[in-house]
Amino acid sequence: MPGGWYRTLRYWAEEIRISHTFFALPFALASMAVASHDTRGWPGIRPFLLILVCLITARTCAMIFNRWADVEFDRRNPRTRNRHLASGRLSLRSAVVLWCLSATGFLAASWHINRLCFLLSPLALVAVCLYSLTKRFTDFTHLYLGAALALAPLGAWMAVTGGIDLLPVVLALAVFCWLVGFDMIYAIQDHEFDRREGLGSLIVRWGVANALHAAFISHVLMLLLLGVVGLLLRYRYQCFCLAYIIGMLLITACLLFEHWLARRRSLRWIGTAFFRLNALISCLFLVVVTVEISFPFFEDYFEG
Repeated sequence: MPGGWYRTLRYWAEEIRISHTFFALPFALASMAVASHDTRGWPGIRPFLLILVCLITARTCAMIFNRWADVEFDRRNPRTRNRHLASGRLSLRSAVVLWCLSATGFLAASWHINRLCFLLSPLALVAVCLYSLTKRFTDFTHLYLGAALALAPLGAWMAVTGGIDLLPVVLALAVFCWLVGFDMIYAIQDHEFDRREGLGSLIVRWGVANALHAAFISHVLMLLLLGVVGLLLRYRYQCFCLAYIIGMLLITACLLFEHWLARRRSLRWIGTAFFRLNALISCLFLVVVTVEISFPFFEDYFEG
């Protein structure tokens, strides 16, 4: 039994790609840090842990629902047929149990944050799970995914302040453009399968070359929106912005490299572009925002 439980948990950790939490999580933590600017980006251990639980459980719900909803497609897709749920190593019953536990954890953590977060938590669950069904009725499934993950910085801000503001909205729009761009790149791998199965995708609708152009435009919009975020940080919180400028240059370089790799049309390189580069981009953003927020406190300390 202990070995069986351990194996099941390990399989689920692999199935829902726990390591890929680093995509949206750093943007949410950056939003949390800015919302907690007056306390040097740290809202306290209890709010931080509750926000972390919400982010992890919401993503877990979304990934489990995605694997369950797409299990028949995954079994027919050469790229995904070896996933644990599709291959039978994990059962649908365990998927239901884990989804219910994750959803309960998300709702409970939202309840302990504030009333607004709790009232919106069921809508957030619906939003993050709906993406898995959109490919059945629309070609714009990438936009649904972008909107779902863009909720992360908005939710983190509301968890700290109990309200909403312009800065997290602009950051959410940047996350939306970022997700739309790299999800189109990732979807290239399933171009032929989606077309054969009648599944919706902008790659199927527009073709690979045109979809890559759209992904590039989406990432340009992301950079412009991150520039607006930097201006808001500068003029609202008197941040120095040198670290932010350096971070923006590094993020731009990562995106350019990602699109260069994607245009090589190699599935192995697309995997590199999707996972490693995008995790690096989100972590870079968190680092530079944290540095900018901490700078005034260090400056006051040294001057004192």
